[in-house]
Amino acid sequence: MGSASGYHPITFGYLAGEIFRRVDGRTMGTALREDLALPLGLDLWIGLPDSEHARCAELQRPSALPTFGEPNEAVRAAFLTPWAAPGGRGTADWRRVEIPSANGHATAPALARLMGALASGGSLDGVAVLSPAALELARAERIIGRDLVLPFDISWGAGFMRNTPNFFYGPTPDAFGHSGWGGSCAFADPARGVSGAYVMNRQGSDLIGDPRAVRLIQAAYSCL
Repeated sequence: MGSASGYHPITFGYLAGEIFRRVDGRTMGTALREDLALPLGLDLWIGLPDSEHARCAELQRPSALPTFGEPNEAVRAAFLTPWAAPGGRGTADWRRVEIPSANGHATAPALARLMGALASGGSLDGVAVLSPAALELARAERIIGRDLVLPFDISWGAGFMRNTPNFFYGPTPDAFGHSGWGGSCAFADPARGVSGAYVMNRQGSDLIGDPRAVRLIQAAYSCL
């Protein structure tokens, strides 16, 4: 279980991706396309081929850096060192490479539909994404408390941010998902059978809980 969490946006993907490759034999991006994106018709990639680059929106970086509070060793390692993010390469190289935790390319409907499988028992249109047992293990709380990197108290499942205590993903306590710096997020709510996603090209400075996404999610729940 460990005693604390410390969010690290780049290295986590390589660690998880290498474990997956050693078990499955494929890269995570290849498996995503073959097992989920193609069978479900999802516009979803990790490692984007050149043929798709013209369809991408250009990101506009935020006008201000995110607020970490008092930087500590974990914050510096995760975000504030030269090797904390791949740099010195062009946008095309960034899109081509597979970084499982940082350069997924998708539309909001594709992300919402993928999370829809997790909001409905683990499968969608006859395609199994996770078994019900694996889904319960994935969204079960592993650790809760002040994150060493992000300036929030966070309840973590196995790779998922749980909705409590921050309620970034609507009013249901057991909803879960993930958010990215800039504003993007995707979530699933099994109790209500709801999923959703938000993507943007104008990045905000919020690390998680971007107000634009939160307002849209709240508005959607008010219609249910």
